[in-house]
Amino acid sequence: MKVLVIGYMHPRNDKRVFRTVQALSKRSEVIYQYWTEKEELPFKENNIRYIPVKCSNRGNIFQKAVKRKQVDEKIRHLVETEDYDILYMHHFPATKPLKPFVVAKKRGKKIVYDIHEYHPQNFLSTLPRPLSDLKGFVMWRIFKKQLQLSDLCIFVSEETRNDVVAKTGLDPEKTFIVPNYASMKIEPDPDKKKMEIVLVGKTPRNLIHEKKLIRALVERGFSFRIIGMDSEAFSDVPHTYTSFLPYEKMMEELSKSMFSLISYKPTGKEDKNYLYSLPHKFYDSIAAGTPVIVKNSFVSMAKMVEDLGIGVVIDPANVEESLKRIENACQRYEEILENIRRHQEGFVWDEKKEEEFLERVMG
Repeated sequence: MKVLVIGYMHPRNDKRVFRTVQALSKRSEVIYQYWTEKEELPFKENNIRYIPVKCSNRGNIFQKAVKRKQVDEKIRHLVETEDYDILYMHHFPATKPLKPFVVAKKRGKKIVYDIHEYHPQNFLSTLPRPLSDLKGFVMWRIFKKQLQLSDLCIFVSEETRNDVVAKTGLDPEKTFIVPNYASMKIEPDPDKKKMEIVLVGKTPRNLIHEKKLIRALVERGFSFRIIGMDSEAFSDVPHTYTSFLPYEKMMEELSKSMFSLISYKPTGKEDKNYLYSLPHKFYDSIAAGTPVIVKNSFVSMAKMVEDLGIGVVIDPANVEESLKRIENACQRYEEILENIRRHQEGFVWDEKKEEEFLERVMG
C-alpha cells in the first residue's frame, strides 16, 4: 500500500505532520510532500520518499499569490500522477481548495483529511468586514464539499469535531480525534520546580491583559521566562528568554517551571479556531509535568483543565481574581501535580495511540 501525504505549507519536520508520516511508513510506502524555502532535491530514506516544494513567503500580497499558485499546481500534479492508494491531506491548496479531493475521488483513492484548524474561520482570517463575511460564506461551502469527498476526517479536539458535525451534517462515523500529543513525558518533580511562569512559543503573542498579571506575579516573587523566542513585545515585562531549543531540551526546561501560561489575545478575531484548539504547548506542558494557566475563553483547554484538575483557568482581564486563583493553585500545588501524574499518559503519543490511528487510516 502507498500513501501520498500532502504537507502543503508545513515544513518537513512539522510535529503533527511528520508524526503521521513516520507512523504510516511502518505499514506502507509514503510519498511525502513538504514545504521548504531552500533548494532541496527529492530523496528516499527507509520507507519514505521526500518531495520538497520550494516557496518563498516574501514579497507583497500579489507576489505571494503568484508563488502560491505555482505551489498549488505542483500539488495538483502530484495528486493526478503519483501512484498511491490513500491521499492524506494536512491542508488544501489555497487557490485550488477542492481540486485534490475531486481528482483523488475520480481516481478511486481513499481520502483522509487532517483538519488542523477551523478552516472556514482560519483561512484568510485577517480580512476586514464585509470581505470576511463573504469569505466565511464561501469557505463553509468549500469546507462542506471537502468533508463530503473525504473518507475519514481527523480533528484535533472533540469540540471542533462536534461543531463541524452539527453545522455540516458530517457523519460522526467518518471522524476521528487525534490531539496534538506530546512526544515524551517527564514525571512532575516538585523539588526541581522554580517559582517561575513560562511562555512557550515561536511567534509573539498579544499579551495586553496578561502583562499586568505577569507584573503582579513578579512583584509576588515569580519570575517570567519565554522559551523559543524573544520580541520587542515583551520589552516592558521583566523576563528572561531562550532561543529555539530542540524538543527534548525544551521539555526539560519546561519541566522546571511552576506554571505554563497559555493565555493571549489572538491575531484577528478570537474565533473557534482558538476557542476549540488544543495546541502542542498545552499537551507538552502537561507531559512535562507542569500545570497550566489557561484563558477561560479557550473552551477546549479550559474544560480539560477544570475536569482533570491540572492547572488554573483565569480571566486575564480581571487581574485580581486571576491572582487569587493562581495563589490558590500554589496552595494546592501538590494536589495538582498528583492529578498530572494520574492523567499524564493521556497527553503523550504512544504505541497504542499510534496503532489506533493506523487502524482508522488504513483499515
